[in-house]
Amino acid sequence: MSTAGTQPATTVRYLVDAKKSRFTVRALASGLLSALGHSPTISIPDFEGEFVLNREAMDQSSVHLVIDAASLTVMDDIRDKDRAEIERTMQQEVLETDSFPEIVYQASRCSASKTAEGQYAVTLNGQLTLHGVAQDQPVSARVYLTGDTLRAVGDFTLSQKEYEIRPVSAVGGTIKLKDELKLTFDMNARKQA
Repeated sequence: MSTAGTQPATTVRYLVDAKKSRFTVRALASGLLSALGHSPTISIPDFEGEFVLNREAMDQSSVHLVIDAASLTVMDDIRDKDRAEIERTMQQEVLETDSFPEIVYQASRCSASKTAEGQYAVTLNGQLTLHGVAQDQPVSARVYLTGDTLRAVGDFTLSQKEYEIRPVSAVGGTIKLKDELKLTFDMNARKQA
């Protein structure tokens, strides 16, 4: 008699709930604005993804995220006119969203260590495709598993030059950004049947 199907499943799929998640980009200002402490924070509201976890062999787990590049919006408390110009510049000149509508992160290799019951320190070894350029992009996260939910929290930096993006200025040249961007995430996902 076959025992197939009676073994407990060790691989679990979790779908990201963007509405219950937070994903931001911090662009570091240079020049006058850096002295004023003004580094724009950009929200990434429109993305989808999944985590596929193998609790018995975490190195066989994977992550796949797809971001709508045109959805990025400035979160800072600034004049509407300045916000509109920054977002237009970001979409048309920086990300070129008409040509590159999606930003994709795919990690099929990871390492993890259990830090407590249902908690892991995870390093993803994945590839980020941004502005039509794919680069290796390691990402570290703390992962919390509770019931049917997964929460992944972390941050990482990337260089715009590595993705053939040249930093531009906005608002009449008063906002000039450094090459480095800092991305921060707090993602919530639900287990799929």
